Amino acid sequence: MTLETFPVELAPFYDTAEAQEELLNDALASGHAGYIANALGIIARARGMSGLAAETGVKRQQLYRALSEDGNPTLETLTKVINALGFRLSAVREPAAAA
Repeated sequence: MTLETFPVELAPFYDTAEAQEELLNDALASGHAGYIANALGIIARARGMSGLAAETGVKRQQLYRALSEDGNPTLETLTKVINALGFRLSAVREPAAAA
């Protein structure tokens, strides 16, 4: 018996700033580039991709492509999107590994 699956649009489930922040923090903590790009794409779709495109100066189709699980946004695109979405990245040193 074959299990049939179908894609689900997750953006409606991330309609609050708190949910979006939690999603992005989880993605960043994973260190997985595809997850980070996809999380930003989910947040961007929840807020409106057209508005984000206008604010960042990046074409909407380019944003859809870059902010997908297979996307690979440039650092410039990434910083524009993060800033436009109202987030700030910071570095935190990992605790030293136990000896």
